[in-house]
Amino acid sequence: MATLFHHRSAKDLGPAAVCPCCVMPLSRRRFVTAIAATTVGCFVAPWGEQALANEGLVEPRLMLKTPQDGRRTVALTLDACPGGFDAKIIAALVEWRVPATLFVTGAWMHSNPTGLAMILAHPDLFAIGNHGAHHVPAVLGERRIFGLRVAGDMDAIREEVGRGEEAIMAATGAKPIWYRGATALYSPSAVPAIEGMGFSIAGYSLNADMGASLPADAVAYRMRQAKDGDVIIAHTNQPNRPSGAGVIAGVRALLDQDVRFVRLDALTQSVASV
Repeated sequence: MATLFHHRSAKDLGPAAVCPCCVMPLSRRRFVTAIAATTVGCFVAPWGEQALANEGLVEPRLMLKTPQDGRRTVALTLDACPGGFDAKIIAALVEWRVPATLFVTGAWMHSNPTGLAMILAHPDLFAIGNHGAHHVPAVLGERRIFGLRVAGDMDAIREEVGRGEEAIMAATGAKPIWYRGATALYSPSAVPAIEGMGFSIAGYSLNADMGASLPADAVAYRMRQAKDGDVIIAHTNQPNRPSGAGVIAGVRALLDQDVRFVRLDALTQSVASV
C-alpha cells in the first residue's frame, strides 16, 4: 500500500538550477546543496522548502507501506521526459529482473519508438505511468518553473493529463493509474482535479539523480542510502549523461543488499489530500 505526504518542496534557485525532469544542468550552488543533502536524506535545504511554500506549490511525497518481514522494499520510478533513451538502464533491469514504473510523456514515446518497444516487450517488469502529453507543469498562472512554461489554467492541465493518457492507451491498450507531472510540482487545486480523472499522484521520497544531472558516483551513493518504503525517482531520457551509469550501479548495490523492488501498480492506491 502507498502512503502520500504532501508539501515536500523544492525550489528553483535561478536560471541555472536543475529541473527534476532534466531541463537544465545544476548550478554550482545547487550541486553543493545536493551533495550535502545526501548525508541527511533530504532533497534541498529548509530555506528552499519555505520559499516554495510561499509560492503556493506542493510537491507530493510518496512512500510505500511495506511488508513487515525484515526485508527492505523500494520502488524504482524512471521518468522519460522529452529527450532520448538510455537503453543501458533498461537492459540492466531486464538482465537482473528488476521491476520499475516508467513515467513517459507522449512526446517521448513519439520520438523514441525503439525505446518504447523495448519497454513494452517486458510487461512483467515495467509498468507505464502518465507523465503528460508534452511535459507541461500542472501549475496555474503565468510563469515558468525550471525553464518550463506552466499549464496556466485548469483546462490546460486536464488536456496535458488526458492527452498523455490517450497516448499511453494507444501504445499499450491499458489505462495508466499513476500520474507524475513535469517538475513534480503542482498547484494545490490541480491535485484533486487530476485525481478526479482517475489517477493517483506519484510523488517520491528519494531523488536519485536530480534531473539526470548528478555524476554517477553521487547517484549510486544516494540510491545505496534508500530506506525501507522509499520511492526512488531517476531518469531514462538522458543517454549521454553519466547519471545513467549511477542508476545502474545503485540498483546493483541495492540488489546486493537483498533489497526488494516493486512496481507502483502492485500497490493499493491512496487518495491524496492537500
